[in-house]
Amino acid sequence: MLEIREIAYQSTEYLTELDLRNRVLRLPMGLNLMEENLEKEQSDVHLGAFENNKLKGVLVLTPLNNSTLKMRQVAIDFDFQGKGVGQELVRFSEKFATESGFGEMCLHARKTAVAFYLKLGYQLIGDEFVEIGIPHIKMNKILVAFQK
Repeated sequence: MLEIREIAYQSTEYLTELDLRNRVLRLPMGLNLMEENLEKEQSDVHLGAFENNKLKGVLVLTPLNNSTLKMRQVAIDFDFQGKGVGQELVRFSEKFATESGFGEMCLHARKTAVAFYLKLGYQLIGDEFVEIGIPHIKMNKILVAFQK
């Protein structure tokens, strides 16, 4: 049974999160997440997917303004990719966003992940660009109707 919950910045679970993000997102590209400035993450929301208290996937939400959250650093442990963990994390993050008063989610999808986000209702915005040395495409999803 998968349990999704918030991970506290600088907690033991946060250190496990960093290790997972590094192994999945940075080390395969010859980069090291631990060399980046992670201080700015203290104001982010860190969500983890746990099975039997073992971390299987993570994502980070960064507020851009009062209505928009940016989803970033989505990482699923290699043995659990393609098994629905990412979908559950994204859906949980969307519910979290709407319950917190945000109406839009945006992200920079690696080109290899675009189909995944399209299936979840995200839309392409703009042209392909390079970030951390690989092709990305900006995507977004309106979560709730904006109140005027």
